[in-house]
Amino acid sequence: MATQLDLQEQEQLDALKAFWNKQGNLITWTLVVALSGVLGWNGWQWWQRDQAAKASAMFDELDRAAQAGDAEKSGRVFNDLKERFPGTAFAQQGGLLAAKAQLAKGQIDAAKASLGWVVDHGKEDEVRMVARLRLAAVLGDAKQYAEGLKVLEGVKGEGFDALAADRRGDLLMAEGKKDEARAAWQAAYKAMGEKLDYRRLVDAKLTAIGAAPAASAASAPAVGAAK
Repeated sequence: MATQLDLQEQEQLDALKAFWNKQGNLITWTLVVALSGVLGWNGWQWWQRDQAAKASAMFDELDRAAQAGDAEKSGRVFNDLKERFPGTAFAQQGGLLAAKAQLAKGQIDAAKASLGWVVDHGKEDEVRMVARLRLAAVLGDAKQYAEGLKVLEGVKGEGFDALAADRRGDLLMAEGKKDEARAAWQAAYKAMGEKLDYRRLVDAKLTAIGAAPAASAASAPAVGAAK
């Protein structure tokens, strides 16, 4: 009986050796690839967390500089932030913050550069739209109306169309194109919700040029009655 068992074990061992000789390399490489994938994923996750932590620390430094009114430092920190961590949300938010500090100190070119970077490299559509709206305003202040209107062409999406129309009206009015400005403001007014406080500002602009929305609405029934 023992001899029979020994023979069976030997046969199984020989079969296992034959299988390993044939498939061993494939199994080994499969395990290596699988383990590498797990280790690579864990490494990627750690790297992402590390990058986010460092970017967050730099953003906090930028925020402190901006609140202190230090436009120079705000610009330097933002430059470092966008160079080292360009793909983070902190970088695009940092651009908006740096531009605000730079504008407060009259650094128009620096503000345009900061906002321009967010427009070109921002990862979130909403942030890019905000950057475009602010950049258009800065260009308008610099009397670069055509450039500002061009920037506004890229503002798309629900909630942003009305804001873009309002900003377009500002640029056109500053350029002396009153009729076009009125049309843009009217479009903005119609696109905004009745309870939106911002709508009052657009109303005031239209009223200032003799095109108050309330007056236009009041005259509409009278025209219908005349028919």
